[in-house]
Amino acid sequence: MTPRALSFGSAAAAYERFRPGYPDALVERVLAYGTGPMRTALEIGAGTGKATRAFVRHGVEVLASEPDPLMLAELRRQVPGAATQQATFEEVSTEPTYDLVYAAASLHWTDSATRWRRIAALLRPGGTLASFGAPIQLATAADRATYEAARSPYLDHDFIPSPDGTPADAALEWPGTELMGSDLFTDVQQVVVERRWSGTAAEYVGYLSTVSAYLQLPSERRAEALRQVAAALPERVEISGDLTVHLARRAG
Repeated sequence: MTPRALSFGSAAAAYERFRPGYPDALVERVLAYGTGPMRTALEIGAGTGKATRAFVRHGVEVLASEPDPLMLAELRRQVPGAATQQATFEEVSTEPTYDLVYAAASLHWTDSATRWRRIAALLRPGGTLASFGAPIQLATAADRATYEAARSPYLDHDFIPSPDGTPADAALEWPGTELMGSDLFTDVQQVVVERRWSGTAAEYVGYLSTVSAYLQLPSERRAEALRQVAAALPERVEISGDLTVHLARRAG
């Protein structure tokens, strides 16, 4: 994994506090897609367990894998009793197999040379792959322009480019683009689960403090960037975090 992929541990407490959770509608959509009961699941890059707890609430037996020990410690505090493993996805054993393998805003951190073959090996025949995530951004054009102007002296952008170069506004986004071209998976779907909320500028800046682009900055420069953003934004902001969900079944 890249250093950027392993940068979150230093912000584990902020990650838990400021990152939004996942709604029941998302879990219900994933479970409804399955060809049979989804009793077992492997989670890739579980972080502090934001998605873990959502699936556990729906009766799924989840093994949450996470490479960062500080993130995993926070997950264990938040989801006591959850089955966990400190490991990169590439280190997870391909036995046993699962009804569901899912990744919450983490699939792009896995090895592009092996990810699809490993996921297929981890799924029972007909098992489900689910990948979901969202750009958390200011909902109004005016607030986005204000934010970008305040951020620009420090970062050109704060997002992670699509691993295969697919534009963010394409009709079919990554990883759907790669799944459609793989003979390991079938019945590929892309759906959107809406997620909108309002909050304070301080809360939004708290979220930004957990974003890998900011975590890569030297600490003093990161603190200055976040101060400038906080000073520029209005006291309250509207936030958009619509989840793009990709679903596929293991072929064969």
